Amino acid sequence: QVQLVESGGGLVQAGGSLRLSCAASGRTFSTHASGWFRQAPGKEREFVASIKWSGGSTAYADSVKGRFTISRVNYNDTVYLQMNSLKPEDTAAYYCSARLSDRTWDFWGQGTQVTVSS
Repeated sequence: QVQLVESGGGLVQAGGSLRLSCAASGRTFSTHASGWFRQAPGKEREFVASIKWSGGSTAYADSVKGRFTISRVNYNDTVYLQMNSLKPEDTAAYYCSARLSDRTWDFWGQGTQVTVSS
């Protein structure tokens, strides 16, 4: 099992920045990749960004490319999501996830709320 705890959400004005953190514990050595997803009210959960723990390759949703950056720090098993140039449409609950292979996202955090005011 891998436990994930997000932090760093909050209220910010459009154009501002936030950095989300995801601290992992448990069998973190088995993690293949980590990712961030978000879910706005009335909408389905959507992929935001991911990073592989071996090699560090990243992937982003088109809606956040050039504005968000995902990174990880191996020594403390933490993944970050730096969010710049935030827009009101970025408002959502953001969830950290981890996967053991490329098939499914296996573990989820409890989420952290990001609200961007216009």
